[in-house]
Amino acid sequence: MKNHDHHKESENHHDENAHSDHHDHHAHMIKDFKKRFWISLLISLPIVVLAPMIQDLLGYGLRFNNDRYVQFALSSIIFFYGAWPFLKGAKDELKERTPAMMTLIALAISVAYFYSSAVVFGLEGKIFFWELASLIVIMLLGHWIEMKSVMGASNALQELAKMMPSTAHRLDENGQQQEIALKDLQSQDVILIKPGEKVPADGAVLEGNSHVNEAMLTGESKPVRKQKGDQVIGGSVNKDGSLQVKVKNTGDDSYLAKVIGMVKEAQSTKSKTQNLADQAAAWLFYVALGSGIITLVVWLSLGKEFEYALERMVTVMIISCPHALGLAIPLVAAISTSVSAKNGLLIRNRTAFENSRKITAIIFDKTGTLTQGDFGISQVKSLSDKLSDSELLQIAASVEGNSEHPIAAGIVRKAKDEGLSLNETENFESIKGKGIKANLNGQEVKVISPGMLKEEGIDLPKEVSQSDDETVVFIVIDDELAGFIALADEIRPEALSAINTLKKRGIKVLMATGDNQQVAKAVSEKLGLDDFYAEVLPEDKRKIIQELQDKGEFVAMTGDGVNDAPALAQANVGIAVGSGTDVAAETADIVLVNSNPQDISKLILFGTATYKKMMQNLWWAAGYNILAVPLAAGVLASIGIILSPAIGAVLMSLSTVIVALNAQLLKREIKN
Repeated sequence: MKNHDHHKESENHHDENAHSDHHDHHAHMIKDFKKRFWISLLISLPIVVLAPMIQDLLGYGLRFNNDRYVQFALSSIIFFYGAWPFLKGAKDELKERTPAMMTLIALAISVAYFYSSAVVFGLEGKIFFWELASLIVIMLLGHWIEMKSVMGASNALQELAKMMPSTAHRLDENGQQQEIALKDLQSQDVILIKPGEKVPADGAVLEGNSHVNEAMLTGESKPVRKQKGDQVIGGSVNKDGSLQVKVKNTGDDSYLAKVIGMVKEAQSTKSKTQNLADQAAAWLFYVALGSGIITLVVWLSLGKEFEYALERMVTVMIISCPHALGLAIPLVAAISTSVSAKNGLLIRNRTAFENSRKITAIIFDKTGTLTQGDFGISQVKSLSDKLSDSELLQIAASVEGNSEHPIAAGIVRKAKDEGLSLNETENFESIKGKGIKANLNGQEVKVISPGMLKEEGIDLPKEVSQSDDETVVFIVIDDELAGFIALADEIRPEALSAINTLKKRGIKVLMATGDNQQVAKAVSEKLGLDDFYAEVLPEDKRKIIQELQDKGEFVAMTGDGVNDAPALAQANVGIAVGSGTDVAAETADIVLVNSNPQDISKLILFGTATYKKMMQNLWWAAGYNILAVPLAAGVLASIGIILSPAIGAVLMSLSTVIVALNAQLLKREIKN
């Protein structure tokens, strides 16, 4: 909001504390609004009880000597203490020549305060101290709610930040370990990460093999195998082996800092709907000012005394600032942010979130988005009387244990899942593009492709019933075919349900993948996609989106890797699944924390419901004004209808209650 820009962060903080400084400052601001709200609320209670208008409405009398001076004193405290953020915000808006919410609030409370103060000290008229107090209290509540919702969105990341260890094991030139504080870690340092320890910084593996749990950072549910040359992310957890890592990024350059920076950006991004609220407030400001002046001039020209004309003008200007407008957006934003976070949606760009209701076509990347992104075994078949299927798998896994290929990883993982131990091999050799071979227990074992099998002069066995999306490798022992293993990049269990939901909403569902035509076609048919594009490069994906946009489609792109970045940037709504580092930090509008395609339908549902609810609340808030301002000005006075301040207050309160209740209904609508 324009009234509480963050002070510039002190530049001498350590890099690793920058995100916590921002967090602490934001927490301090929330605490400040909370404090102003509660103090103003307590002070407003006696003001409301002493207000003649409230006494007339509720039919009681509570008057004593100098009670007006008590109201004046209490209202002065609320005006100069409670309303300070709005007065400051109005000054900033007027300085930028963009009057909006703050200016409208400041106009109403200033007119109410100074007019009522003049009445206390002798001017004929009514006092509006209770309207002043209630308006300030409700606006403080609205801002407090909005800031808490923003804070809530980043709480998960703050918990993430706590995952960082406080120390690291740095290795010197002689390989000696030295335990140092995390803040003393520098780029290019070499560190040792022991089994079970947290990775203290981003870097590249120099030595060692292990599996690293990155689930909390990237959404990748399974531990990721790491060996020489692989990248590790600070905050992830090392599992079963020791790793020597050369530090690449620390502090503000780290993955974690980038993600926290992304949330900071989200906090400062004002959605189109919020701008709409500001535009509504700007119009109401001019309406209030114009209506007030016209009301004064017209009543004076009709021969009414100045005090009466002035009271009408003040009533119009106060009524023009609806309490409901201050709650219309913050309440909905708070609820939608909270519900989205609980459902694994990290909203980077609120405009894109609300625009998700417009999506007419969605393009999925295949690997890692619609599929698991790793090879799972669909069949193990021994063709030898001497070997069981389990023994064949053990032999293949023992040989593949030396390979870095995704197929090898799938075979090894399956063997480990079945509790099979891997045996030592000798003379390992990779046959580029065709397979691998090694010596195991005195025998030569080859794990090869169908093409290599043909080259070896061995016929394809009749038992192979390969489907289009499967890859089959053959195990040859001492030049005799021992069996085969079929693997497939498994489709995510939730992908089919997600696509069916999207299609029911009338959205075209397409796939763009770098994989071959045969595999792409098989996946497309299994999932019932409207169309697919195979063997595409990153720039091709962007062109596909551009072509769809040129045809009038509102396009969402869903991907999980750096190669999807150009397409994510081109799309109307960019959605990162699994949040690859560069994508999460640079190009995606929404991040699906749980890497679940079903969350996309939730995104569209939540975005649509949020926008709808915001518009409803804006109309409720503005509708009250459309009705109240002309009546307060006295447009129907000739037929005896004129809006008294008391009736105006009732309408105002009713409008606020409706907006608050309507915002709460968002939870139920989203659940349904």
